[in-house]
Amino acid sequence: MNLRPDDGLPDGGTAGGAVDLSACAREPIHIPGSIQPYGVLLALDPAGMTLAMASANAGPLLGTGVSEALGRPLRELLRGGGAAALLGLAEGAGAAPQSLSGIGLESGDGARRFDAVAHRVDGTIVLELEPAEEAWPIRLEQPYPIVRDFVEALQQVGRVDRLAEMTAREVRRITGFDRVLVYRFDEAWNGTVIAEDGNGRLPSYLDLRFPASDIPAQARQLYELNRLRLIADADYRPVPILPPANPLTGRPLDLSRSTLRSVSPVHLEYMRNMGTAASMSVSILHEGRLWGLISCHDAVPRRVPYQLRQICDFIGTVFSLQVTMLERAAEVEYRMELRRIETALLAAMAAEDRFLDGLVREPERLMALTASQGVAVVSEAGCILVGATPDEAAVRRIADWLAARAGEDVFATDTLPTLMQGAEAFKEQACGLLAISISRFHNSFLMWFRPEVVRTVKWGGDPHKPAEPDGAAGAPQRLHPRKSFETWKETVRLRSLPWRRAELEAARDLRAAIVDVVLRRAEEMASLAEELQRSNKELEAFSYSVSHDLRAPFRHIVGYAELLKEREGANLSERGRRYVDTIIESAFGAGTLVDNLLNFSQMGRASLTPVLVDMNQLVREARVRVEPEGAGRAVEWRVGELGSVMVDPVFLRLAMQNLLSNAVKYSRGRDPAVIEVGRDCSETETVYFVRDNGVGFDMAYAHKLFGVFQRLHRMEEFEGTGIGLANVRRIVERHGGRVWAQAEPDRGATFYIALPRQDGDRQDRS
Repeated sequence: MNLRPDDGLPDGGTAGGAVDLSACAREPIHIPGSIQPYGVLLALDPAGMTLAMASANAGPLLGTGVSEALGRPLRELLRGGGAAALLGLAEGAGAAPQSLSGIGLESGDGARRFDAVAHRVDGTIVLELEPAEEAWPIRLEQPYPIVRDFVEALQQVGRVDRLAEMTAREVRRITGFDRVLVYRFDEAWNGTVIAEDGNGRLPSYLDLRFPASDIPAQARQLYELNRLRLIADADYRPVPILPPANPLTGRPLDLSRSTLRSVSPVHLEYMRNMGTAASMSVSILHEGRLWGLISCHDAVPRRVPYQLRQICDFIGTVFSLQVTMLERAAEVEYRMELRRIETALLAAMAAEDRFLDGLVREPERLMALTASQGVAVVSEAGCILVGATPDEAAVRRIADWLAARAGEDVFATDTLPTLMQGAEAFKEQACGLLAISISRFHNSFLMWFRPEVVRTVKWGGDPHKPAEPDGAAGAPQRLHPRKSFETWKETVRLRSLPWRRAELEAARDLRAAIVDVVLRRAEEMASLAEELQRSNKELEAFSYSVSHDLRAPFRHIVGYAELLKEREGANLSERGRRYVDTIIESAFGAGTLVDNLLNFSQMGRASLTPVLVDMNQLVREARVRVEPEGAGRAVEWRVGELGSVMVDPVFLRLAMQNLLSNAVKYSRGRDPAVIEVGRDCSETETVYFVRDNGVGFDMAYAHKLFGVFQRLHRMEEFEGTGIGLANVRRIVERHGGRVWAQAEPDRGATFYIALPRQDGDRQDRS
């Protein structure tokens, strides 16, 4: 039976005619308004099962012209014993296509059997019929035995490439196509032929890659909706659907799930350029997403019966399930391995005071987490490099570049040189980059690197020439698909191996764990700081109370001892008078200690009042107070230009007085004693120093210098309470500065005060 349009009805144009292809990427291929001529389409209004639309070749089946049949109940139009069954199929149709085979109907050239498919779309029942094949070499009554052995064998295969080879071979055996390919998409929707079975009539495409432009996005969407598509003859004349607009919706009929849908003229021209007169495709879905295609080609027109196409669809479904099972199993195994590595890294982090030290303690594990060849950790503490990485300067540039991409907690690319200017210089270490931000407050990153992998890709034709212009000069230009499918080799550079989803998720999980550790430790530190602050306040209050309460008793002891010596001294023996002198000296020293403790406690309680202070004037005032300590000695003072700083003058004068007093005390015995006061400046700090030529000290004990009651010399040699330098440190730290010292035994000492630079500071004296 040759289904042709009614005479006088408009045809859809010849498939081989010149077609404007300039908008092919946006072509609405789901509403072509026509079907392929090997079948008939009827669209029904469910309300009365009346004919709303029909393909122009439906007249012989309906027993009248299409225009006359529109609006009439389908039961009045169908003839033959299968009419009731066909109506039942239509009435029970849902969104997913349902089929019925071997329906007997009367047509213009006598009784025929039809295979029918029905589904609903936009409130319309779409009914498609195509003549049943009477003389197919394979009996179709029992499809299960045809594929039983194949399905059992497929379940024993543990590799995707072997699954694909078996599937291509089985589909060609069943359908008789000249060539059957299994075609897999990558993440950019380029496709690679991973398996092929053929008879040599058509060229081999095994291992060739085809660009994403060969199958546009809207075509891929239809492959997901409608898993099976047949083009029986690339030179067919499309059969229009009448009327062009669906009277139930006012729009063209949506043929997304149609089996007879006419395809884009671009695709038909593409087929002819490939030398294929017929094609059939079966979609391979993985987790609901298009994974690839089983693509069948023939050098001559070939129509495969609907039942046999259903068997191929079943084979494709079994293949999809096996691929999903294998890839899920491999993914789960890989994820479990990465989880074990992550657990070990977390344990190493927990065992270290600085968790980053734990991360890099076992570098092989850290790199194995993402199958990388180098790792860098950039944080406030510094830059740690492990394995094959760019140098530190380049890593810090990458960190700055990542920081500029604000808001990305996880960043991954397999082609960093195409994204970051200058990155090509270190492509051999860092062509691929996977980075996670490990701090919410600072520009800190953990980065994994992969080197460039130069590889040769074989394309089925030049992918950079997907279309060719045509037309005479001055005439409208038309685009046609590329004509050459000869192997075209391309060397791919500036790319690393791509990052797998499991690796990205492992990096994301590690980041979550690190951020959790950082936040938890920050909370612990904040809690500890709060506790320490409370304890310090309590200690200061206690110290102040005790010191204040002890002052009066020590004064009483000194006063009454002096009265005893003055009024009763004549009645005391020499030993008694010596005892009284010792009491006075000890009580006086204890009183001084109490005064110093009181001052120390007040340091943490009193508020600072910073003003612009002339440091030369402040040092002069401090010298006046300590010069009596050097009375009768030769002391040479060398005071440089000290400028002005924003400080609290009372507190800083006390700090400087303590340093000058120490210099005078510990230079005792030098003739002359030389005490130098000077200043050094940087962009961030102003550093003052007090240097003497006294007894110095061993730097091994320098860490004790600024602690309360810490002394490096015996009391018999040098008097003191051990609180002066503690006062200095507290004063300077309250100003946001720092203190330190350098010395050598018997060669003097230098004490430093570093104060942060402020806008009001001046280099010269005011």
